[in-house]
Amino acid sequence: MSEHLAPAANRRWLGLAVIAAAQFMVIMDTSIIGVALPKMQADLGFSPENLSWVFNAYVVALAGLLLLGGKLSDVLGARRVFSFGWVILAAGSLLAGLAGTPAVELAGRAIQGAGSALIAPSALTLLFMLFGSTPKDLTKALAFYGAAAPAGGTAGVFLGGVITEYISWPWVFYINVPVALAVLALTRSVLPAGGPLTKSRVDLLGAATVTAGLAAAVYAVVKAPEVGWGTGSTWLLLGIAAVLLSAFVGIQAKGRDPLVRLGIFRAPNLAGANLAQVLLGAAWIPMWFFLNLYLQQVLGFSAFPSGAALLPMTGLIMLSMIVLAPRVIGAFGPKRTAVLGLLLLAVGMLWLSLIDPAGSFAVDVLPASLVAALGMSLAFIPTLGTAISSARPEEGGLASGIVNTSYQIGSALGLAVMTAVAAANGADQLGTAEALTEGYSAAFIGAAAIALLGAAAASALLRSPAPTTAEVAPENQHV
Repeated sequence: MSEHLAPAANRRWLGLAVIAAAQFMVIMDTSIIGVALPKMQADLGFSPENLSWVFNAYVVALAGLLLLGGKLSDVLGARRVFSFGWVILAAGSLLAGLAGTPAVELAGRAIQGAGSALIAPSALTLLFMLFGSTPKDLTKALAFYGAAAPAGGTAGVFLGGVITEYISWPWVFYINVPVALAVLALTRSVLPAGGPLTKSRVDLLGAATVTAGLAAAVYAVVKAPEVGWGTGSTWLLLGIAAVLLSAFVGIQAKGRDPLVRLGIFRAPNLAGANLAQVLLGAAWIPMWFFLNLYLQQVLGFSAFPSGAALLPMTGLIMLSMIVLAPRVIGAFGPKRTAVLGLLLLAVGMLWLSLIDPAGSFAVDVLPASLVAALGMSLAFIPTLGTAISSARPEEGGLASGIVNTSYQIGSALGLAVMTAVAAANGADQLGTAEALTEGYSAAFIGAAAIALLGAAAASALLRSPAPTTAEVAPENQHV
């Protein structure tokens, strides 16, 4: 038995459940706080302009540290980093729940993001260790892993509402603690025990520059809609980010043990698949965000009906990822499947751009959202599998960190830009249904354009056939 296999090979599906739980929790922690924000603001004294940082502190830390988390998985061992990430996530959750001031709350959220940045790439590496030797099972495993994301997002909305309404808002953070303890109890028996895949050292200088650079870029982008894209503070932050990221590239080019071996991007399909993930995140997250706003601010749905309205879309994504996507990939290959998915996503969002101020869920939202959801499910699995399986086995953690970073950065950039687009077209006029609808429609059109760009990039840059979820080449297997 390979040293990277779990002690009992027939328990690897339980291992997949643990890995999927990681993806579920990482995404849930971005959505569970939404309903709780007003009570947190009242209890902790957040100003209106700073309240959004309860969300942003998590995202900035997550995006900034994902590359380091991936590298640590390769250097220290994926299971060890996975476990350590859960410890950090639990500690941050306790701090966030116990917080009595805004500063402590934001510190707790940032620590949560740091823990998730260790969990996400190491979880993907462990998945490939468990299933990389059987391509058919690998496709199924990636499908379950991918389906955990929308499940976590929807569960976060519902749990956040229930907990805030019937218990108290700190429990939106405390809920992570028993989950972390359960995962830690199972990890040793169901996940691979393999040690480090590389003997290289951690490039601390590179890690510091890329983390600071990505954090500055994400901070600038999420802050820009509030302070203005043309302000000196926005350009200063973007300039600092550019300098730091340029320094990072220089360090990687000259370093003996770089955090990111720049040659990894010459691997067939890796750069193209990551670009597709950037554009997928930049298109999907704004669509989900503005659809929720349309339901609540224009159609008048409260938090719970709004969450329920997203259930058909979430259910279709999960079903398509688990049942449909593997079959389509097997029949047409990952490249064609990814292109088809991005095209369908664009069609769904263009359809959503036809929303009406006096519209209805059944006519204006449901059919278009289902088309977009189908597109998302078909695009996500092949681009994710391609991005990871294109790397060397000893760089699986790094590849996982890169693809997670790609999606998170794309999500932050896309949401910030589409927020500016919506505001410029009337969405800043709260209480005016016509203006709000016009703004949200413009954001849907912009997101559709991003999805079309993603389809063009996937068509031009991905090679077919490719060693992906449907066909993993022996030299790229992790076991």
